[in-house]
Amino acid sequence: MEQTKCTCGCHGSVECEDKRQRKVLWAVLAINAAFFIIEMTFGLLSRSMGLVADSLDMMADALVYGMSLAVVGAAMARKKRVAFWSGLFEFLPAILGLAEVIRRFIGTAMMPDFRAMVGISVLALMANSACLWLLQRMKSNDAHIKASVIFSANDVIINTGVIVAGGLVWLLESKIPDLVIGVIVFLIVLRGAVKMLKLAR
Repeated sequence: MEQTKCTCGCHGSVECEDKRQRKVLWAVLAINAAFFIIEMTFGLLSRSMGLVADSLDMMADALVYGMSLAVVGAAMARKKRVAFWSGLFEFLPAILGLAEVIRRFIGTAMMPDFRAMVGISVLALMANSACLWLLQRMKSNDAHIKASVIFSANDVIINTGVIVAGGLVWLLESKIPDLVIGVIVFLIVLRGAVKMLKLAR
């Protein structure tokens, strides 16, 4: 990886890179933690499985970014362990979410509010796009940073899907698009978990 000239007053490129990683990880952690609360709140109020699913993904992301902060500057083996545990953390919300989606398919879930789905997801898309840009511009080959990039890329795809689902709920006057996007979100989360487990090898 090409090193840029250090201008932050630290001693040496490695120390400068660690400082940059911490700064970016703190920023994306704060964004994901905030949107976990926002999306969970509006997801429950609007009865949207898509928003609830994305909020759980945001929570898992925030936990992983916190774990990544703990290994900045650590040995490669420790960074790979974080990638491994990050992958495992992604499985939990996916499994719980899939179970809830199945329950709603079988039961008599109420129609979600498409306005909340679209509005909150647009804000989340902007936030996750910013996170992805911050992480990618570091151009780091470290396993924990690569895992973080996977998280943010998944989030951008998920937010777009929830926006589309909200539009379909409005057009079709059906809860099915919301439940379908919930399934897709959790499958994307599972795929991301597998990728991170591979990074840990």
